[in-house]
Amino acid sequence: MSPESADRRLTLFVLLWLSGACLRLTVLAIPPLVPLLHADLHLSETDIGWLSSLPPMLFAIAAVPGSLLISRFGIVPALLLGLLLNAVGAAARGAIADAAFLYAATIAMGAGVSIVQTVMPSLVRAWFPQRIGLATSVYANGLLVGEILPVGLTIPLILPLLHGSWRLDFVFWSAPVLATALLVILCAPGRGAAAKAHAVARRRWWPDWRDPLIWRLGLILGSVNATYFVTNAFLPDFVTAAGRPDLVSSALTALNVGQLPASFLMLPLAERLVMRPWAYASTGLLSFVSVAGMMLMKGLWIVFWSGLLGFTGAVTLILALALPSMLSAPDDVHRTTAGMFTISYGCAMALSVIVGRLWDFTHRPIAGFAPVALCGLVIVALASTVKRVGRQPSTSDRR
Repeated sequence: MSPESADRRLTLFVLLWLSGACLRLTVLAIPPLVPLLHADLHLSETDIGWLSSLPPMLFAIAAVPGSLLISRFGIVPALLLGLLLNAVGAAARGAIADAAFLYAATIAMGAGVSIVQTVMPSLVRAWFPQRIGLATSVYANGLLVGEILPVGLTIPLILPLLHGSWRLDFVFWSAPVLATALLVILCAPGRGAAAKAHAVARRRWWPDWRDPLIWRLGLILGSVNATYFVTNAFLPDFVTAAGRPDLVSSALTALNVGQLPASFLMLPLAERLVMRPWAYASTGLLSFVSVAGMMLMKGLWIVFWSGLLGFTGAVTLILALALPSMLSAPDDVHRTTAGMFTISYGCAMALSVIVGRLWDFTHRPIAGFAPVALCGLVIVALASTVKRVGRQPSTSDRR
């Protein structure tokens, strides 16, 4: 490989990583600011609940429009639009001290994130068709780092530097997204190989909802997303109900930080594991065991099982994100991705409601967490999906 080619590949990997980080930097800027939003905007707990639910709601709703953008304008222009909408919406959240404006800006931000999410598998397929597992691991690593940075740095470091201004904090975390968009403009391939490889994608954009593959992929990723979002939402109350409120912070930290070593481990391994059914069956089973361990064991064991759940969930997430690129024809990656994300985030929102209802109805935390454990078994049951190693026929072939 020539030095110029090696430098080019490194540049594209950096763009993938930064784009992956942008998927969560602005979204996870909200939790550390909740006390300030309560004080300045007089938001109730219900208001905060709605604010927190808007991004995943948009991840589901805007995935198919993201597919339309890819089909009409191309991969890189859709990426740019998503990044810019993310950055502008995120920064605008602090422009006016009004709850309604905060919600509207969050909707714009969530739509931008959803577009970028839908673009990423197509981008991986276009830029690294022979290294899909590695390229997916790179942007997934950026995504997971993007989850940790705002949560870990906002209160101890960023807010003091900004004199406690939650408005400037929103602007601060939107700046890397805008910078990434500028780097894409300067460094991403233009109307060259990527545009030619996906020219036929302009013909269709609506997911084929009759295709069982979309539903199987959606349920695999949905099981991972539902486990992660529901556990983050209900773990504090679960630990408190278990009589150990002192472990809330430790359990949440273990759940989220446990994802990071998995993302680094998958950089060399994803290429080998992405088409291995046993890999999905193993991580699904470990997720089931982890949730069961959290429900049945006490004390520091909850922290241990939370960390293992975060680790196994991250492994499954990275593998699942690579599947649309691996199992779909080049002109179908964006459609398959859009359908998969719509189903997966719909599952996450639905399970959140189910867990809350079960908890309120039974007054037993273990009854509420039982559906979360079942998500691991869904992954096990669908592990055979990756046996479909042949590329799917293109849309033009199916006419």
